[in-house]
Amino acid sequence: MAAKAKQAALKKLQSKAPVSEEVIAERRAARLAREEAQAAARAEKLAERERIKAEREAAKAEALANAPAVLTEEEKKAARDARYAARKNRRRK
Repeated sequence: MAAKAKQAALKKLQSKAPVSEEVIAERRAARLAREEAQAAARAEKLAERERIKAEREAAKAEALANAPAVLTEEEKKAARDARYAARKNRRRK
């Protein structure tokens, strides 16, 4: 049964007219145009990713530059003492 179906399919394919050179050339041109469009889209997408990455890096660098300075232990103690003194002064009034 399968052998008959296979023979019928082969016979059908063999009876088909061969594809002309013009059609092959058209298909090849269409394929090349499609591949070029896809390559351009890939390049554009990659450039967009690189631009976003550069923006993120610039924002990160700016955030680091604008970050508040880290306080030393002496500065932290002085600020704590000032808050403590202010709190004590508020209570005395």
